[in-house]
Amino acid sequence: MLKVAFQGERGAYSEAAAMTFFRDTIETVPCPTFHEVLESTEIGKTDYAILPVENSLEGSVGESYDLLLTTKLSVTGEIYHRIKHCLIGFDGLEKIDTVYSHPQALGQCRKFIQEHHLKSIPTYDTAGSVKILLELKKDNISCIASRRAAEIYKVPIIKEGIEDNSNNYTRFLVLTKGMSNGTAKDKTSIIFSIRHTPGALYNVIEKFHANKINLTKIESRPTKATPWEYNFYVDFEGNQNDKNIQDALEKIKPNTIFLKILGSYPKAELV
Repeated sequence: MLKVAFQGERGAYSEAAAMTFFRDTIETVPCPTFHEVLESTEIGKTDYAILPVENSLEGSVGESYDLLLTTKLSVTGEIYHRIKHCLIGFDGLEKIDTVYSHPQALGQCRKFIQEHHLKSIPTYDTAGSVKILLELKKDNISCIASRRAAEIYKVPIIKEGIEDNSNNYTRFLVLTKGMSNGTAKDKTSIIFSIRHTPGALYNVIEKFHANKINLTKIESRPTKATPWEYNFYVDFEGNQNDKNIQDALEKIKPNTIFLKILGSYPKAELV
């Protein structure tokens, strides 16, 4: 049976995304941090790791992008998972003044929290916030997590669907030691850094345009080593083994200081 590492407690959205992606029976392995998720697969304790990288309402997950820079794993898949948040607690909404959850979930439910004048307290995980409720056992507190998390820990749902927008999806990447087989609808992800000179980024992007390669995302993250210098994370259509893609990657190398291919994988459809 395949083992898949995810961050958080049982009932986390990452676990649900893994179960949907693999479909077959898998053993999900909870890990406290994103770093430990990747490490678990790197050392062979698990076969795959699943990592949230961006949300349609709150944007990118910075920590995940930073870890992609150093991991030895390759991206072999992606999935867009629908996020539907529940307010969970032991009493009615009129008696609650505090809500616990992961910062991303709190941000995705910002309007609801403000309208009900709730004090928000960030935690390490959505499902983990349900465990915190059980430990504190106070009627005035609540948390934001999935219906499945409420069912696992047997805590009542006060209100369902409290996210600011129903069009709420998180994109997850699936990583492993090997590489995926090429398909007709692949996407490739890379990271590169450039010299801090005029036109440096244009010189890279122009090579993709010249080879008629469709870029689907570009994201910049601080290098950490040097102030105001950035690594660029780029997704584009095509497989790294395609002749046209290989040609473009060879052309951009002279214009980069650093270039890493994260992997090629089947492009997920937004359902």
